[in-house]
Amino acid sequence: MNLSDSLKKTYTQETLRAPEAQRLAQFIAWGPEIFQVSRIMVKWGILAMLRESESGMTIDEVTAAAGKSRYAVQCLLEASLSIGIVLVDADTNRFRLSKTGWFLLTDKATLSNMNFNHDVCYEGMFRLEEALEAGKPAGLAHFGSWPTIYEGLSSFPPEVKKSWFGFDHFYSDGSFEEALRIVFASKTRRLMDVGGNTGRWAMQCVNNDPDVKVTVVDLPQQLEMMRAQTEGQPGAERIDGYATDLLDDNNALPAGDWDVIWMSQFLDCFSEPQVVSILRRAARVMSSDTRLCIMETFWDRQRYETAALCLTQTSLYFSAMANGNSKMFHSDDLQRMLRQAGLRVEQSHDHLGLGHSILVCKKE
Repeated sequence: MNLSDSLKKTYTQETLRAPEAQRLAQFIAWGPEIFQVSRIMVKWGILAMLRESESGMTIDEVTAAAGKSRYAVQCLLEASLSIGIVLVDADTNRFRLSKTGWFLLTDKATLSNMNFNHDVCYEGMFRLEEALEAGKPAGLAHFGSWPTIYEGLSSFPPEVKKSWFGFDHFYSDGSFEEALRIVFASKTRRLMDVGGNTGRWAMQCVNNDPDVKVTVVDLPQQLEMMRAQTEGQPGAERIDGYATDLLDDNNALPAGDWDVIWMSQFLDCFSEPQVVSILRRAARVMSSDTRLCIMETFWDRQRYETAALCLTQTSLYFSAMANGNSKMFHSDDLQRMLRQAGLRVEQSHDHLGLGHSILVCKKE
């Protein structure tokens, strides 16, 4: 297995002493409680209070400031102490924020992940084992009876949609500036955005180049959201939609004189056979000059192990909630699928934004 240099030591050697490994094992066993305590400490503002307090706060001071019962506050603070998100002065019994608590409170990626896991994944993840055995998103039944999450997304409760799109946009938006430079390094007049979602990338494109026209390919429900999000914005008249369900192998991508076919965080929503099928259909509408630009977060190409952790765990969202059969890619796997579809990687750009890569592909 090819791994980046930053991941090799962590993933190929033991790095913990026995007591540390045992504590981590217990951390895993108590994972649901640890997650909820940490989330509530953020939601109730207790971590923010501790950050703003110069000398720390006692249980009674936190109780008064939070407007909660002393019992609830004591349970949370003592659990947080064991988790490691707060510290305590043994002489004064005053609690203060730890470094981990600071990241939990202020790191945008952590907050996005926490909201996504609580609102979208938490209850459905109880059925992960069933999903893995069946190859179907068993946890999605918590929200409805759709075959995949994408058909139901527009019908989700507002808070759930907010967390889902917040998660999706947080990871993609940070790469847009660098991605635009790569895509528009060559003249781009016609761009197909496959899986364009709410049209954020399409809007970036038409704002970047006054001549480009974008066709967003997605499910009918997604195109409705795209049109609602882009309506009235400058350049939106150069964005059109093409409704199709690419899970059906008989559904072709639209023919045209495409300069670029763009797929961002899209192929990871499908099983390997489905990915190969989609790539083959893309190849059929590509000329020798068309560039297929695929932006993904490959877990094996991350600079930091923390990012790889987030990505490998995100695979389980796909298992339990999204579709039951896709995952975040190891880059070798996607390149193998590209070859099966008659495509080759011409350029590879890594470490964009929060850890994205762009593969620029051509027909063999």
